[in-house]
Amino acid sequence: MTPEEFRRYGYQTIDWIADYLARPERYPVLPSVKPGQLTDALPARGPEFGEPMDAILADFERLIVPAMTHWNHPGFMAYFANSSSEPGILGELLAAALNGNGMVWKSGPAVVELEQVTLRWLRQWTGLPEDWFGTIYDTASVGSMHAVAAAREAADPDSRTRGTPPGLVVYASEQAHSSVEKGTIAVGIGQDNFRKVPVDAEFRMNPDALAALIERDLAAGLRPCCVAATVGTTSTTSVDPVPAIADICERYKLWLHVDAAYAGSLMLAPEFRWAFAGCDRADSLVMNPHKWLMTPMDCSAFFTRRPEILRNAFSLIPPYLRTPDHPRALNLMDYGVPLGRRFRALKLWFIMRTYGREGLAEILREHVRLAQDLALEIDADPRFERTAPTPFSAICFRYKGTDDENRQIQERVNATGEVFISGTELHGRFSLRIAIGNRGTGSEHVARVWELIREAV
Repeated sequence: MTPEEFRRYGYQTIDWIADYLARPERYPVLPSVKPGQLTDALPARGPEFGEPMDAILADFERLIVPAMTHWNHPGFMAYFANSSSEPGILGELLAAALNGNGMVWKSGPAVVELEQVTLRWLRQWTGLPEDWFGTIYDTASVGSMHAVAAAREAADPDSRTRGTPPGLVVYASEQAHSSVEKGTIAVGIGQDNFRKVPVDAEFRMNPDALAALIERDLAAGLRPCCVAATVGTTSTTSVDPVPAIADICERYKLWLHVDAAYAGSLMLAPEFRWAFAGCDRADSLVMNPHKWLMTPMDCSAFFTRRPEILRNAFSLIPPYLRTPDHPRALNLMDYGVPLGRRFRALKLWFIMRTYGREGLAEILREHVRLAQDLALEIDADPRFERTAPTPFSAICFRYKGTDDENRQIQERVNATGEVFISGTELHGRFSLRIAIGNRGTGSEHVARVWELIREAV
């Protein structure tokens, strides 16, 4: 492609993106496709010779876009929202052009150092301890896996060479994200040594139950090593009592990891920092700018106050990656499984500079306000009941009928193509779930989803 052709198609692509972001509602938020439909519509074999870009872009719009679930749609209220913004897209575009790889400092000085700068800013904006070390992984699932690996290293440094010894145990609440359990599997501790701690009536980890499980495991000759607390659980956004959990971890000398993938962004607004009390006592914490800070996938910030443990768990330097020592030359490959490191910090830097802390905090406040107002409307309708508290921007509720009726409501609402809501199970019953966090979602979209739900009833 010549520079002139690249400009032509680049301008054409940017124009398409600008129109898409300005009017995502012109697409149904959920595609009306069946599994395998796109696969069958595409050639079974790749082309032997190159095709013109006009044809490729035409097929993108004709085939790919109609098969997309549109996470940038203001009616996307399922899971946790995942919005991208214009500054982040520009940063992503430039990162792709530079094509940097920050495995060692010398392979990408800007990749390595900008990551440290943006995470320093993020620590300052969130009130996390200034001396914590930060790095960017792709997702919180990978971050939590690294936390479990660090906990294993802290409990048994020989596990790096001998393999995971039998008997190490990891604890998380019944409402914790499945990634913590997956991380336990991945590092070789195993599901049999993963404990799901009971929760209270508000779906928060029960510290007394945690302590009892630890005592039981110690009596059985096992070796507790890690507790994963959650601030903003996936189903209900409940907040585990981190101070009490931190007390237990200090008493038994266990690694404390905090999963704040969803709610961690709220630390930018000081009035929400009550939820993060005790997090400064954690050994590690993960939060996702790609969830609620307008950052395109993927960008997950991982912080730890014990970076030397993380480094001991993963540092492996073959001759072809050795570089001269320098006190300020950080090699990110030493702090995790990945060797290659995309320039994820560039898009985050663009966003932080464009919005500022207060600009991002105001978006978060508005989303929480919209959710709180909707929760009050649900409470006022005698046909519905909330099934969990609403501390932030996700509401769990149900129609006072059968599980099947509630599932049918969800299906009817989603079939409109205007909105996308999810569901979960709480106390053995199916609940509808609305999570507000898309950058384009406003009061009119929240009013519409509530209208559609009542119409479905």
